[in-house]
Amino acid sequence: MKIAVSADSTCDIPQEYKDRENVFIMPIAIILGEEETVEGKVDYKDLYAYVDKSGVLPKTAARSSYDYLEHFKAIKKDFDAVIHISLSSEISSSYQNALSASKEIDNVFVVDSRSLSSGSGLLVLSALDKIAEEKLITQILSELNEEVGRVQASFIISKLNYLHKGGRCSSIAMFGANLLKLKIRIQLKLGKMQATKKYMGKLGDVLIKYVDEMVKENEPDLKRVFVTSSSPMEEKPRVVERCKELGFEEVIEMQAGATICSHCGPGTLGILYISKLPIA
Repeated sequence: MKIAVSADSTCDIPQEYKDRENVFIMPIAIILGEEETVEGKVDYKDLYAYVDKSGVLPKTAARSSYDYLEHFKAIKKDFDAVIHISLSSEISSSYQNALSASKEIDNVFVVDSRSLSSGSGLLVLSALDKIAEEKLITQILSELNEEVGRVQASFIISKLNYLHKGGRCSSIAMFGANLLKLKIRIQLKLGKMQATKKYMGKLGDVLIKYVDEMVKENEPDLKRVFVTSSSPMEEKPRVVERCKELGFEEVIEMQAGATICSHCGPGTLGILYISKLPIA
């Protein structure tokens, strides 16, 4: 069986994977004032420039069931089956819209990643590994759905400006965090983002402490880890090196796409990997 892997553009995977003949990306809609476009046609630089100029955040939107239907139909012309990895159903209607479309076509299967950014990207790469191993699609789907509960996705947000603009952080909380120079740890739990810890100190030191704590709290499968940031950061190589020291076999450095950046802003960095046990 010839199997394709599809994913929402929020999966934040390297271009080399997107270029594979059996990988297809559904771009999320992005609205910059009066202009509606899609992720991929604008990047994080365009987004930050827009916010700096306008003072407001862009809007993002899931694609419609019709868009997914057309997307899946086009793929099915050359493939026997499609596995679509969606953005978390707790964050976006992308999953429900893709699921609705999948019911109109045979052999299209939608997996709710219950994650975002390279957290869902881990499942995309895992699906590709399983296809390369020539596993049956029933086994691939079973293993992917089990792995969903083991995706460790977390980030350190060093600036709360974008969370404040998006209504996710009060002015008082932002003022206090800025005054104390707090860095906030955000984790995906049960598909939702939760602030789970506050750090003080220099960002480089905080990031190393964060990495060590995440690995201790959620023992990783050392096959692969993403180090994904919302902007270029001088501290990033230090985090990459620490992940290598911890024994990860493959360390993938990624720049997050415009959709993710629109919510967290610059200066955000996370490590994302599949843990050995389900995330508590």
